[in-house]
Amino acid sequence: MKTPLVSIIIVNWNGGEIFRDCLESLARIDYKNWELIIVDNGSIDGSQKLAFKHKLIWNKTNLGFAPANDQGYERASGKYILLLNNDTRVEPDFLNRLVERMERDPSLGVVQPKIFSLRKPGYLDNAGSFPTKIGFFHHWGFMEKDRREFQKEREIFSSKGACMLIRRDVIEKVGLFDPDFVSYFEETDFCWRVWLSGSRVLFYPQAKIHHMVGYTIRRMDVANINFHYYKNRITSLIKNLELRNLVIILPAHLIVSLGIASFFLLKFKIINFWMIFSAIAWNILNVRRTLEKRRKVQKFRKVSDRILFSALMWPISWGRFISDLRRVEADIKRKKIFKTQFFQK
Repeated sequence: MKTPLVSIIIVNWNGGEIFRDCLESLARIDYKNWELIIVDNGSIDGSQKLAFKHKLIWNKTNLGFAPANDQGYERASGKYILLLNNDTRVEPDFLNRLVERMERDPSLGVVQPKIFSLRKPGYLDNAGSFPTKIGFFHHWGFMEKDRREFQKEREIFSSKGACMLIRRDVIEKVGLFDPDFVSYFEETDFCWRVWLSGSRVLFYPQAKIHHMVGYTIRRMDVANINFHYYKNRITSLIKNLELRNLVIILPAHLIVSLGIASFFLLKFKIINFWMIFSAIAWNILNVRRTLEKRRKVQKFRKVSDRILFSALMWPISWGRFISDLRRVEADIKRKKIFKTQFFQK
């Protein structure tokens, strides 16, 4: 039986030896019908030379994760699209298992494998994300020890962008990543649109990979990363919520966000404060463009918020929320000048 072609897209930015390890693990997989498309985002460490045997798109500068994956998709020919981070190592049978599961169920639009942490063996990266009533998201399994809870497949709201197998015709219907997102939260926005279009997103633990969690983030300006998280999350709420939920959830999200910003300001964490303020300001200045995107999303909507949230809304855990806030605060240690991007159109 002929297996469908899978287009594997990897975005690389100064991946070094960890990128080499990723490619070597791919060379050992037992799935035969696949192509590799590498989008290099202006690497200067020599890792861009590792792609010479495969399709290569070379950008002079780092365009971000979302635009680069969109570039890769334009060169893809497969029935399925696999997005894979450059800091992963895959199991030999992972792609066979993902494709087999997808082939058995046409309702599936996205499937995520079980993603283990390379830094902490036996612990997970993220088994999927779920929305809450205040617009923030719960990341199920984040840096938690593998246990029975993570042994069974289950529907998830959003897959982890480090590894996700996507049905091509779903992308043709809803698009891939929003290029304005640049990096971060793009996979959640995409999976949200997948659900709204009538397809499903699944966590499938029978397929396994390993991820060097934080490898890219540790080499970047963490304040800028969190600016994009806040900016993109607000944009995604505006684009994807039904109107009756938008007027409830968005104000709640903004109130909590401004509360966090005020907390940072009171502690004289000016960079942290400016990060959130800039994210809100960017959305105000770009609201017309976001509303045009919203119009397109709502046009192909087949699933109501009521149905979607009744199955996948996660209860708010304030303890976890505060813990995540403290982790973000601790991460922003470098004294770089945070270059706001909210004036970019």
